[in-house]
Amino acid sequence: MADGCNKVQGQLTSANCSISQRGALAAITGDLVPTKKMVDQYHKRRDIVYNLLKDMPGVKANYPQGAFYFFPDVSSYYGKKDGDKVIKNGDDFCYYMLEKGHVSLVPGGAFGDEACVRLSYAASEKDLVEAMKRMKEALVNLK
Repeated sequence: MADGCNKVQGQLTSANCSISQRGALAAITGDLVPTKKMVDQYHKRRDIVYNLLKDMPGVKANYPQGAFYFFPDVSSYYGKKDGDKVIKNGDDFCYYMLEKGHVSLVPGGAFGDEACVRLSYAASEKDLVEAMKRMKEALVNLK
């Protein structure tokens, strides 16, 4: 009886659920026009942010090919300060950007590189341009 219960339990909890199976079917048989439009929008946002990051002195910007994140190297600002605030690492850099620029970033250490920060471009073009402007303005104060 226990062996039979194990077989039933395994089939109920180990397989893909019917909801994800229906989602997968819709994804491969549905209209891809909306998806292609969104991909085009993300490419446009990526290019906007990339060009604005490249314009920031001391920031080394990568050019993402997949996900909607940048992982720029900001380590040239480590050791710089604004008044009493010293940027020692990615955590300090992210806190500084949040406090001074009101821009939220994620320290790169969680993703394997302490020299970098993670920045998403999954936002409106208007918000992305504003965020890059705020970052650039905050960076000017680090000496």
